[in-house]
Amino acid sequence: MAQIANVEVQAEIKASADKFYEIFRSKGYLLPKICPNIIKDLQVLKGDGSSVGSIKQWTYIAAGNFSEVSKETIESIDEKNKSIAFRTVEGEITKHYKSFKATVQVTPRGDGYSRSSSSSVKWNIEYEKQNEAVPAPNKYLDFVIILTNNVDAYLLNNA
Repeated sequence: MAQIANVEVQAEIKASADKFYEIFRSKGYLLPKICPNIIKDLQVLKGDGSSVGSIKQWTYIAAGNFSEVSKETIESIDEKNKSIAFRTVEGEITKHYKSFKATVQVTPRGDGYSRSSSSSVKWNIEYEKQNEAVPAPNKYLDFVIILTNNVDAYLLNNA
């Protein structure tokens, strides 16, 4: 019987925590421009795209040259801790996982405001496999690391 499991990855970035968080909190529409190599399209299907209950549809490339489509809902937002949880409700991921929730949390290092400060980005994926033959979602961890690095580079070049 499958069980809920977690995988996690953390990255240090040079951009401020506030600016990085803002991209995922309210400026997701920029992601296809920031990461055209991995995010082909992002549409808001329900809500404003930045509040709990909003539903977005992503078209992305998580591994190799295979395009996937996924619908997710914003499950929770924690402004104080700069954390957002997204639950996948439909799409390629649901063929392999009964449940799939990705949470991003951004923590400032130093004072969080000076140009010399950095931030830490932690991604957690909570999932339950459809069956034991399904691999752990490592390709999605790779995807969020590429996404994190692209957003960091964008913010540093467009500050």
